[in-house]
Amino acid sequence: MPERALNIIITGGGRGLGWEMADALVADGHRVLVTGARASDELSQACLAWNQGQPQVRAVAEVADVAHWDDCQRVAQRCVDEFGSVDVLINNAGRGMLEISPDFNTRPALFWQADPQGVSNILQANVQGSFLMARACVPLMVAQGWGRVVNISTSQVTMVRTGYCPYGPSKAALEAMSVIWAKDLAGTGVSVNVLLPGGAADTRLLPGFGPDRRGADGNLLSPALMREPIAYLVRAPAELTGRRYTARLWNTALPPDEAAAAAQSPAQPLPTLM
Repeated sequence: MPERALNIIITGGGRGLGWEMADALVADGHRVLVTGARASDELSQACLAWNQGQPQVRAVAEVADVAHWDDCQRVAQRCVDEFGSVDVLINNAGRGMLEISPDFNTRPALFWQADPQGVSNILQANVQGSFLMARACVPLMVAQGWGRVVNISTSQVTMVRTGYCPYGPSKAALEAMSVIWAKDLAGTGVSVNVLLPGGAADTRLLPGFGPDRRGADGNLLSPALMREPIAYLVRAPAELTGRRYTARLWNTALPPDEAAAAAQSPAQPLPTLM
């Protein structure tokens, strides 16, 4: 395990879950490259705040669409150019059911009525994008004999929830890929794990604002619950691979190893349907 600060790519790092994870990792002394699919004040302002008062640059932003291979290669190279290596990839960027319906959380968005382009957008970002980013970064990790990949997923109930196609199935595919990647990378020093909030999180993947925003079950989780788990997973031993962790179950009162064990559920190549 490198004793130095880690160089971490977080896709979709300008807000929501991505911002919380990036903020926690910068606070721990790591360096982050955060991406967004389009230029925004969120990305630039976040990096300004993270770099303020630091003797060296701790955060850089890159506008990149993870569904495009050229963009993913550019992101990996930018991390190497800025920080010297790619140690960790956090596949957080994705598109949600707002691509299909403006009120999917209160009225099921039936698949046979879905806009084909919206379906394609979700699958390209959530499945293809995660693969392309891993394809760009993992060879660098294998070559240096150390690396961590963390794929951000969703609850299994969401994978098969009425009206959540294709978002739910896209995350089921991501988890199946994660299991395969962990097996493919056995013995390389590179681990692959899955982290999920454990319920609907208060992010812009959901309709509404403020008190009008809610998940399908009427509840919302704070994105901040991702902070402790991600801080642990970027440093976790390589033998902890192919695992699935639920942030909602992470007990910050416990020592980190105990908290991780309590928040772990078996990784499955396919979601449980019954």
